Amino acid sequence: MNNQSVWMHIGAGSFHRAHQAWYLHKLREQGDDSWSIALGNIRDDANALLTQLDKQQGAYVLETVSPEGERHYEQISSIKKILPWDAQISALIEQGAQPNTRVIAFTVTESGYYLTPEHELDLTQADVKADLAGGIRTLYGALTRILKRRVELGGVPVTLLNCDNLRHNGERFRHGFLSFLKAKQETALYDWVSANTTSPNTMVDRITPRPTPDVAERVKAATGIQDAVPVMGESFIQWVIEDDFIAGRPALEKVGVELVDSVLPWEEAKIRILNATHSCIAWAGTLIGLSYIDDSTRHPVIRQLAWEYVSQDVIPSLTPSPLDLGDYRDVVLARFSNPHIKDTNQRVAADGLSKIPGMVTPTLIQCYARGSEPQASAVLPALFYLFLQRWAQGDLPYEYQDGVMQPDTIRALFAGSDPLKAFTSDEALFAELAGNDAFHALMVRTVARMQAWVNETTAQPLTV
Repeated sequence: MNNQSVWMHIGAGSFHRAHQAWYLHKLREQGDDSWSIALGNIRDDANALLTQLDKQQGAYVLETVSPEGERHYEQISSIKKILPWDAQISALIEQGAQPNTRVIAFTVTESGYYLTPEHELDLTQADVKADLAGGIRTLYGALTRILKRRVELGGVPVTLLNCDNLRHNGERFRHGFLSFLKAKQETALYDWVSANTTSPNTMVDRITPRPTPDVAERVKAATGIQDAVPVMGESFIQWVIEDDFIAGRPALEKVGVELVDSVLPWEEAKIRILNATHSCIAWAGTLIGLSYIDDSTRHPVIRQLAWEYVSQDVIPSLTPSPLDLGDYRDVVLARFSNPHIKDTNQRVAADGLSKIPGMVTPTLIQCYARGSEPQASAVLPALFYLFLQRWAQGDLPYEYQDGVMQPDTIRALFAGSDPLKAFTSDEALFAELAGNDAFHALMVRTVARMQAWVNETTAQPLTV
């Protein structure tokens, strides 16, 4: 591995193994073995996975399934080094400091950037405070340690690459990281990062649910391989990257990756059409007692709500676009309807407090700016409001995970005299629309309509 270029990935989740690792594997299949992956994690929540992957020499089976139910199995072998976790992230630091590590990539949830609605680093967050004091709870704290060691070993330039759903992810990460270094008074490292790293914006896409035990059973039956850590995803896959690598890159264009000057059109379409709709379907499905995305998408009312949101408000907001947005909408809804994926509403519903401002509010604002009341888009925050209300009442059927939620604040909001008014006045969620009388009136009507639908639907026998 020392003679190879290394792609170090931080974030040992299913998505990386079904997405970036697959692309690097396809490149190696073509005979280009000049790049391989070293995989590690900042926190200790992936230790069992990393230990098992190490036992399997980094290899595992990827199962993909099409909307028609066609299953395909591949043994992925692009991960050549497992970086074991310890409290000081020693293995990540050592690998990240090596000159042949030319890309440091990472997968982080929206809340993992700790940004305010104005996209500034939120210095009030407990994890950020801890890392400013020398901790390693965040990506910023981890990269500070990794790159300080890299500078000590000669400071060869390196690309810092996002692989997640944050809008303008490379730019937003870079601003957050540099702000962190400034707040930490790491002046020399700030200057080095500014001059010796790049952070291309990217768009990534492949639905990858949390693996269930039946995946390993199907893998064994289909391939004969006893794999303790297989992963599964849909057959659809996409990766668009701005071609701004400072230290070389794999020939990803040979395996279907789109290298572009600006990722913006793909990013906006994906975030507003796919990601926002995905979450809307999860919240709606949960409210009427459904557990899975595919069942929820096939519910005629939920599907219509999603279709109207994209058609009436998002497409006009994104036009003109180099993409066929109507076709993109239809492909997305077909993917969500895939009955063989069994992605859970619980997984997709997570982090709503970050998703509303990032994925929905821009469309609300653009609709008002062009003189159009966003009736279809208002359904999304209305559903999330009812979902949060259900959480505050302790009445969700599962544990809701939200990285920026302050539980006492949300409970206090719903205990107040006018919780919807407080909700629609939250600048962190709705930016310039917070406190807007017309928006509040629209939300009052929309919440009432959605609540009536939930009541009517749940009063009837549930069929899917």
